[in-house]
Amino acid sequence: MPTPYEKIENLKDLPEDIKKASALAGIESTEKGRSGSFFQLDQSVICAKSTQEGVEVLGIEDALKEHSWLKEYFWKAVDANKDEFTKAAAKEAHPRGYFLRTLPGVETVYPLQSCLFIGKEGLAQKVHNVIIAEEGSHLHIITGCAVSTHIKGGSHVGISEFYVKKNASITFTMVHNWAEEVEVRPRSVAHVEEGGTFINNYICMRPVKFLQLYPAVCLKGEGARTNSSSMIMGRNDSTIDIGFQVILQARNTSAEVVSRAVARDESKIYARGHLIGEVAGTKAHLECRGLILSPNAMIHAVPELEARQANLDMSHEAAVGKIAEKEILYLMSRGLSEDEATSAIIRGFLKVDIKGLPKRLKSEVDKLMELEFGI
Repeated sequence: MPTPYEKIENLKDLPEDIKKASALAGIESTEKGRSGSFFQLDQSVICAKSTQEGVEVLGIEDALKEHSWLKEYFWKAVDANKDEFTKAAAKEAHPRGYFLRTLPGVETVYPLQSCLFIGKEGLAQKVHNVIIAEEGSHLHIITGCAVSTHIKGGSHVGISEFYVKKNASITFTMVHNWAEEVEVRPRSVAHVEEGGTFINNYICMRPVKFLQLYPAVCLKGEGARTNSSSMIMGRNDSTIDIGFQVILQARNTSAEVVSRAVARDESKIYARGHLIGEVAGTKAHLECRGLILSPNAMIHAVPELEARQANLDMSHEAAVGKIAEKEILYLMSRGLSEDEATSAIIRGFLKVDIKGLPKRLKSEVDKLMELEFGI
């Protein structure tokens, strides 16, 4: 068990190397433009605070002590017996991770930020997060996962349970900044009630040994909807297995899942998507596009549509290819070098219209793409 770290009042008190690494995962150490901050270093929750009334930010262990009702949400969306990783997380006597909640009718003025950080070589980090947007509230979150610059290996298992109540919304933007020998296995499920919206954005541009990410969204109430956007860069010999599942369980529910994947070096990317329509009057679309930059790289797109009723509107499209030489030659004729032309094409390919993202948050994501990708 790693040595506990002392709590801090402000993220600006973090060591400089940790601030620098977490910045590449979207974390603002000055906390400017944030409604609250959570920071976990290894297995220690060192900062958890809200700066807006009606918004709760707590470590999950403290939240379970403070709110007796929270046990009704704990391990209710994610099945604790799903696999060996959920079983291991469920055995933790002292769960770590965060609890984020907006009270009824409250909208976060600025996004909350949370960071799950590994600072010890070889650490097996396990976290359990519960996020609740109460009725009519709107919660925006930037969550970053990162490691210290000296870290080579370790593992992360993250359990996240989202509950979007009637006419509420959660916008969840996750940025990963791992190391080349880190193995990562998030397990996430969201329940969305009547008129609710769950928007999920995922960005990973750094090498990782193995990443398996397959969140599920259950649209349980009439008019519920979800949008998912992911931007993935496979580097070195990374293996990235990423997908998104949506179960449309009520009338007039809708889903859109869009992914962009770029594979270079000897990386392998599995891009999955699974839409399940259980009732009539639902609409869903799945789009997966991949770009291969190296002869030894691989992208395997697996789009699935499953209709269990008539009168559904479900569609998918998938395409994998390489950069067209004529596009590079055209940009080079306009004065760019070959590397600059390639970078411009990749950036345009990865640029996804992230629906429902507040203007301030969208500009931060664009800036983060520049920092992460260097283009």
